[in-house]
Amino acid sequence: QVRLVESGGGLVQPGGSLRLSCAASGSIFSINAMGWYRQVPGKQRELVATITDGGSTNYADAVKGRFAISRDDAKSTVYLQMNSLKPEDTASYYCNLVLVYSIRVVPLGSWGQGTQVTVSS
Repeated sequence: QVRLVESGGGLVQPGGSLRLSCAASGSIFSINAMGWYRQVPGKQRELVATITDGGSTNYADAVKGRFAISRDDAKSTVYLQMNSLKPEDTASYYCNLVLVYSIRVVPLGSWGQGTQVTVSS
């Protein structure tokens, strides 16, 4: 089974930047789309960004223009570059294998530990 490990979170000031990494094991990484999600305690997990195996990307409106998702299949790693961070970006961030349909995105794997991002002065 594919395992995913998120890293790169931390405390950053508003307007700052972070780059999150998602290291994946298993040979199916290169044939699946990947997504970044985030979750605040007490709220539903929300999809932040996706990238297909062909490199197509999509972003939630809340992060569009500020975040960039990318992948390095040789390293079995997906990245989320987060710029112009806002306090409302504070959340635990998770990555997962996803299936992208015309109107929905479905996570395929189990959820890992995530990485905490806190945006505060």
